[in-house]
Amino acid sequence: MTGSAQRPLLFLDVDGPLIPFGATPRQRADGYPTYRTGAAPGKPESNPLLSRIDPALGPGLTALGCDLVWATTWMDEANECIAPWLGLPELPVVAWPEPAYDDELDRRDGLHWKTRPLVDRAEGRTFVWVDDEITAADRAWVAAYHPGPALLHRVDPARGLTDADFAALDAWLRANR
Repeated sequence: MTGSAQRPLLFLDVDGPLIPFGATPRQRADGYPTYRTGAAPGKPESNPLLSRIDPALGPGLTALGCDLVWATTWMDEANECIAPWLGLPELPVVAWPEPAYDDELDRRDGLHWKTRPLVDRAEGRTFVWVDDEITAADRAWVAAYHPGPALLHRVDPARGLTDADFAALDAWLRANR
């Protein structure tokens, strides 16, 4: 079988992976680099953090050959502000469920609030989740409850997505297609 339905999903968080934050002065003595792009004129003024997003990440994400899905609290704003900045088309957005009783139990057990909804959204498909808050508890839960291959890739929020992250994602995806 061919086509988009067989491609892995890539659930993408914004804060941390795309917009680096939280670095100490020692980690980033000169502060964060900033970028400009012609794809979204005027957008950096609406959110000054957008200029921290390297527009080269868009082609890098596209080259991974996945179905990209926003997995962020930015929700539809990711398509309005970030997708044009990265040169990406409008992407599907995970609609987060209302908090439930399980959420409190999950927090107590160290499970991220996104973990269950992302596994549900994947519906057994191979997926990658790129986020800066992934823990061993999330990896263990996904391994136990998701029937397909899954990579939970934690990004250092002080650096954002790097070439090393892209190499790791590409290698895993090549091995799990």
